[in-house]
Amino acid sequence: MEKRKKGIAAGLAFFLVFMWVCTLVSKSIYASGLPMVSTISIEAKYIEHTVEAEGIVEAGAKLPVIVLGGLRVEELAVHVGDKVEEGDLLFTVDLEEIREIIAEQETACQKVQLQIDAIVHNKELAEAQKALEEARAREDYDALARYQDTLVGRAAEEVAQAEEDLEEMYDENREHEDGEEAETEDEQEARRLEEERLKQQLQAAAYAEADAKWNRENTMRDAERKVEDILQEEDVDATLSVYRTEIGSIREKIAEYQAIIDKEGKITADRSGMVTDVYVEVGGRVPDTASLLLADNEVACQFRATLTKEQKSYVNLNDDVKLELDGRKAMNVSIDYLAENENAPGTFTALVQLPEETGMPGLSGVLRCTKAGEKQPCCVPLLALHTDNDRNFVYVVNEREGILGEEYYVEEINVSVIDKNDKWAAVEGALTTDSEIVSSSTKEVEKGGVVRLAQP
Repeated sequence: MEKRKKGIAAGLAFFLVFMWVCTLVSKSIYASGLPMVSTISIEAKYIEHTVEAEGIVEAGAKLPVIVLGGLRVEELAVHVGDKVEEGDLLFTVDLEEIREIIAEQETACQKVQLQIDAIVHNKELAEAQKALEEARAREDYDALARYQDTLVGRAAEEVAQAEEDLEEMYDENREHEDGEEAETEDEQEARRLEEERLKQQLQAAAYAEADAKWNRENTMRDAERKVEDILQEEDVDATLSVYRTEIGSIREKIAEYQAIIDKEGKITADRSGMVTDVYVEVGGRVPDTASLLLADNEVACQFRATLTKEQKSYVNLNDDVKLELDGRKAMNVSIDYLAENENAPGTFTALVQLPEETGMPGLSGVLRCTKAGEKQPCCVPLLALHTDNDRNFVYVVNEREGILGEEYYVEEINVSVIDKNDKWAAVEGALTTDSEIVSSSTKEVEKGGVVRLAQP
């Protein structure tokens, strides 16, 4: 009996050990299938933003090379990026075509000269005719003046004669009145009639004199106006001036074409600099504007970079930035110009004036600007932040009682993102300093899912 009891006790012990082992094995197997997660706590950080923008060095100022337009390019000696010195060959033009152009221009010049000669000759004839008309008008004026003066003089003489006759009549009447011999009525009547006639004669002579003076005044005024009309300036005719300007322009062009022939069609640089733009090609025509642009060596270069709208929010005018040109050591510079691009709204151009003798047109570089915002009390790694549509959340590890005892599970905590960079995000939500936030996991986790913690 005692032996049987010992056997039962041993079997029970074996069973309990077996069950314990099975539990451990089952728990181990169950745990091995769970995601293993690493956790972190929230941190207080400055969310720094680093803007990196690639760009290129440009000439600080460009000077044009302007040549007579329309010439045909025969050979191009330079390309963008070439450095030239004063007198270096840029390109050559077709000389035969220039000679043909000069011949055409000389023909045009001769035609204009003939027109000028005709106008000058006609003008001389017109001036001579005008001088003749003026001389004749003055002769007519003088003759009329003498004739009118004669008429007025004769009228004045008739007035004087009528006055004299009337005065004699008065004298005779006074003599008869003083005389002793009486006159008959017929004689008295005859004397009164004669006196009346003489008075009318005087009045008529006075009227005639007045008419003669009035007629002389009007006649001489008309003659004087005729002279004035002849002397009046004619309407201004700009034709001659236009032709002279045209012929001057043609001769200037001929001289310019001839200067190119004298240089054997070679177009050379009038200053030293780097070729930044070329607007001519072999076989093409020289434009009326600039044929090439040369960087002005006396003006420092500038660096140009394009920023996105988001990058622009962290870069301001006059900000101190780092500039690395062609992999060389970064230099400290500042933003000298910042504006939105008209041709590409939503993008911005940033310009940096480089120190003298720094960089060269065409050199590439990287612009870097770092901005540290306000210190945020609740920051998590960007890898711990998840997004579902417009919702942001993090996974937080909590404990609970499970079928195999205490276990860890994940819970979703919704957060609002205040700021972030490429590594960290400042958030607001139901998080505390004790919250264990999932930063990484060996498997995908989900809300309410059981996990195991990685050993620190």
